[in-house]
This record gives sequence, C-alpha cells and structure tokens, in this order.
Amino acid sequence: MYQSSTSPRGQSPISVIGAGIAGAWQALLFASSGRSVTLQERSDAAMTQSTSHWAGGMLAPWCEAEGAEPAIVRLGLRSLKLWRDYFPQTPFNGSLVVAHARDRADFERFVRLTSGYRRLDAQGVSEIEPSLEGRFREGLFYADEGHVEPRKILPELHARIREAGGAIEFNSDVDPADIEGIVIDCRGLTARDKQSELRGVKGELILIETDEVELSRPVRLIHPRFPLYVIPRGDHRFMLGATSIENESSGVSVRSALELLGAAYAVHPAFAEARILEFGSGLRPAFPDNLPRIAVNNEKIAVNGLYRHGFLLAPALAELTLGYVERGTIDNEVMRCA
Repeated sequence: MYQSSTSPRGQSPISVIGAGIAGAWQALLFASSGRSVTLQERSDAAMTQSTSHWAGGMLAPWCEAEGAEPAIVRLGLRSLKLWRDYFPQTPFNGSLVVAHARDRADFERFVRLTSGYRRLDAQGVSEIEPSLEGRFREGLFYADEGHVEPRKILPELHARIREAGGAIEFNSDVDPADIEGIVIDCRGLTARDKQSELRGVKGELILIETDEVELSRPVRLIHPRFPLYVIPRGDHRFMLGATSIENESSGVSVRSALELLGAAYAVHPAFAEARILEFGSGLRPAFPDNLPRIAVNNEKIAVNGLYRHGFLLAPALAELTLGYVERGTIDNEVMRCA
C-alpha cells in the first residue's frame, strides 16, 4: 500500500453504476461511511439479468488457492471479515472437499495447493455430513469458509444501502462519462465500452430439489475436468455448479448438463431422483490475467474483472476503493492509476 496525492477529496457525491454484488458492496461501504451515494442499475429490482443472479455465492478463499493467485486468497480472507461484520447471519459452516478413489491424485494435488483444512477420514466425513456416510473414504474440511445465497443476499444488501442513507435507482441506464462527481463503474461486461480487454467466461448452474439428501455446507467434488459444487440453498434445494467455459454463449449446453448432473449423482445417488427446478448461466467479467482491477482516472473509478470470485472479493475491493477516496491509499496489486 502507498499514499496517492491525486485521490478524490472532500465530500463529493458518489455514483455507483451496477447493482450486482460488486456495485452493491461499493455503495454499502460508502453509504456506511457517511457519503452521499446513489446506486444506479439498468435492470429492475429483480436483477435476473445480473451475473450475480447466477452465482454460487461461495466464500471459500482457502479452496480457491488451488487455482487462483495469492492476491485472490489475500483479498478473500479480508472479505470474510467484512461479511461477518456487516452480515453476522452469514452461514460459516465451512466447506467440504471430497473425491472418489479414481481421482486420488487430483485430490492430493488439491491438498498440496491449499491450506486451512482439517483432513477427515470416512467417519469424520459422515460426522459433519451424515448424508454422505459410506460415500467417501476421506475429505478436507475448511472450517472457516462460508456461503451466501445470491438471490437472497442481494436484496438484503440493497436494503442495507437504503438504511445507511443511500439511494438506489433501478431501470437507470447511464454512461459514467455523463455523471459529475466521483463515479464507480461496476457494470461488468457492459463496461467493455471503456475496458476493451474484458472477456466473458460462462458459468452454468442447475437448481434441483430433493428431500433425500441433507447438507449443511458446500461440498466440492474433485472432478477430472472441473470441480463440482453442491451448495445447499435451504428448503431441500441445491445448486449444482459450476463450469468455466471460454465463450459468451447463453444457456446451458447438453454436455454441461450431463456432466453436472452426473457428478451430482457421483456425490450421492439420491440426486438421481431430484427434481430439476432451473437451468441457467451467467457471464463473468474477466481480464486476461483473471485478476480483479480497480482502475482510477481522476474521479472515474472502474471496479471489474472479478471473474468467478465476485461474492468472495466484492467486500474487500469496496474497502480498497473507499480507502483510496477517503485517504488516498493504493493497493498496487489490484489498483491501476491513469
């Protein structure tokens, strides 16, 4: 961190564009600090077109260390504290990682690349997740990780912004260049008009329902092509995800659906009788290095490139932006100043 002499000063009004997870946390922290904040969103309050609507909501920095840069883990750990501070009801029941015997080599690789876990034998797995009794010989328990349900937490974030004195304008499609004062651009892929290097990475999910399986935490199955997440959503519902596909097509492919459903069956055969409620996909905004970026150009600030870590990184990135505006502090791993 270092201090900038060119950061925005005073009590200029703050305009945040984009009410998904990145923009909502920006608006919440600025409003909570006493700033005048307006959050503007081009879609309606349901946010069904938002990437956040199709997210898993996993808060798993230790697990993400398997394939992410150290900056993701660092920011993710800071975000866990902010989630706890602002939303104490957030479930922090941990994450469980399992694998079948045929994927033992990939499991041991995951062990080597991550930390913060407790190694469990078969009995340990069944003690924390009784539904998985007899299914896996061992597992990794990341006790301090958590998860949120995006479609519930986003409205809660929006309500908290209003409680803190901020305003939210839905159905408001604005250009950052047309707004005076400090503007924080959190438009995701829509911001390619200003950040042409952004690309979309498709993530697919399936929502299912069954009362034959109960889980208290996300279960990650080591898979030869991609890890499967089974995330409990309450009311006997589970989210299956998620692929990372380098194209910007919409919807869920037959291939992905077969692999997600097949992997779910591999976690527990009772999932074969589950009812499919919904297929869906979202495009995650990513830069070429898959790292988030806070780009600063005087009073115009762009927060983007959260890739597949939106819910994990959004609080910490909002804190960095607030620190820059209030004190001129710069995190040189993620901030770029024009």
